[in-house]
Amino acid sequence: MINFRYHVVSLTAVFLALAIGLVVGTAALNGPVVDTLKDRVDALSNDNTNYREQANQYRKELNSTQDFATQVSPALLNGKLTGRKILVVVLPSGQDYADGTIAMLKVAGAAITGTVTVQDKFFEPANAFELLDLADKASQPTVPAEGLPLNSDGVETSSALLAVALLQKPLAVTPGDLTAVLTAYTEPGYLNVSDDIVPGAEATVVVSGLPPVDRDAAKKNQNAVTLANQFHKDRPLVVGGNGIGDGNLVGEIRSDPTLVKEISTVDNVSTAQGQLATALTVVERVVAGKVGQYGLSAGASALVPKAAG
Repeated sequence: MINFRYHVVSLTAVFLALAIGLVVGTAALNGPVVDTLKDRVDALSNDNTNYREQANQYRKELNSTQDFATQVSPALLNGKLTGRKILVVVLPSGQDYADGTIAMLKVAGAAITGTVTVQDKFFEPANAFELLDLADKASQPTVPAEGLPLNSDGVETSSALLAVALLQKPLAVTPGDLTAVLTAYTEPGYLNVSDDIVPGAEATVVVSGLPPVDRDAAKKNQNAVTLANQFHKDRPLVVGGNGIGDGNLVGEIRSDPTLVKEISTVDNVSTAQGQLATALTVVERVVAGKVGQYGLSAGASALVPKAAG
């Protein structure tokens, strides 16, 4: 008869056998498993090292390309804008790229009549009526309000007044009148201007960057196009910007069937190559009288104007 003691001994023997089997099996497999895991860890570590070195190489190549653009700029630009008066208008998102763009224009011999940095406040929809009022109050004898847009769009009217004050026109703007107009906008924080600014620019370069993304982004993007539109009406305009993001200024101009024929754009001004391309595009626009779209994004016909070759 099988009693309880027999069952205990049998179960004990089974569990002991299982334990011995696990120990023996683990010991037998331990070497191959550890070796396999170690090989995989070593492979991943090597891959990570290779990718890191590749990223460093790409960074070096990018820096080298940037340096190359800077070093060849004198050969491509030297003297091509000598005596040409260029105004630079910088949008809030383009401030990091303004100095590089201005440097390229100076390499080409351009006389920079001044830099106007437009603050985000200028494009905020809530300030439309204040801008409309400012345009009326800021007008001067040589910067008259007559002929400005007759509507309730403060950005359009103020942009038109600033264009009259800063660009060439039959009636020369006096330094005092220019100071009065600009002060009306700088004191409330709509603009910042360079100390040496003078009137009489024959062309404008607008420097922009990524579009705004806040709740008023759509209206701000539209206001940026409105400003650009006012500065191109009587004089050549080149926009050096960024082709990334919904509503970016370059993309808006290129998608407009009228503006794309009248305003030149470059969509990679964040790089030295784009800043060089912007200066070359100014040469094409001012000297040759041609309009073109350049860079890497949709709507670009080439990296740089053909005349640059």
